[in-house]
Amino acid sequence: MKSITVKSRAKINLSLDVIGKRPDGYHEVQMIMQQVDLYDDIKIIENKDKNNIVVTSNCEFIPKNNTNIAYKAAELIKEQFNISYGINIHIQKNIPVAAGLAGGSANAAGVLKGLNEMWKLGLSTEELMDIGVKIGADVPFCILGSAALAEGIGERLTPLEGLKNTWVVLAKPSISVSTAEVYRNLDLDKITRRPETYKLIEAMKEQDLYTLSKDMANVLETVTERKHAVIRQLKSKMMEYNALGSMMSGSGPTVFGIFKNYKKAKAAYDNLLVINKQTYLTQTYNE
Repeated sequence: MKSITVKSRAKINLSLDVIGKRPDGYHEVQMIMQQVDLYDDIKIIENKDKNNIVVTSNCEFIPKNNTNIAYKAAELIKEQFNISYGINIHIQKNIPVAAGLAGGSANAAGVLKGLNEMWKLGLSTEELMDIGVKIGADVPFCILGSAALAEGIGERLTPLEGLKNTWVVLAKPSISVSTAEVYRNLDLDKITRRPETYKLIEAMKEQDLYTLSKDMANVLETVTERKHAVIRQLKSKMMEYNALGSMMSGSGPTVFGIFKNYKKAKAAYDNLLVINKQTYLTQTYNE
């Protein structure tokens, strides 16, 4: 039986702007996404039962049935290519769940890329992304990797120069946030600070962490911060512990801080870990 192990990496948003609401109910977004080197390990093994997809994990909080996004990815590939094998998928979770870090989308992307390689399907990155968008808006980015400008509902991607050798501290408070609810409560008329997206892209190209950190913005903070004061507190702590800038990722609740060097990032990580159990020290990742 064939098997493969893949890494599925988390992302952070260096900007998130909501342009407006579409007729289909989705929101038109413009955001900069950057992969980080915090990842889940996904082991995929063939089994002989054609109709059998089995998901297991070290994490009790993710579904193990056909509602799991990694399961859906495997199902799509099997149907599209009429594969006569079943699959066992084991997800070794390191990315916190429901955190605004695209952990689930990264798992789906990992399964698509892993099966493409294991079964020698010959799909290009673009073809994999076309399959991925059927499962979730963040899946194409997780397939593309590195850094990108995402537009539309998040599926229209323009690759960007990613941040190199940049330390990132992530702090996920022990609260859960519903993305759908955040978007539902977003009042576009009350947003006073929006990201200057193209200025941020230029800062990334120049590897100018100071401009980037100063000008980062996420309009969804207007909703999530109002409901959960801990997000504002964690951002404040990040800055107190020498982050160049701090912001919430996605719809939250994870807060990240950008650091110029390892020593300052490690000190911030050590201090935050005392008050926030799910704290992680990582770096930006570019393939």
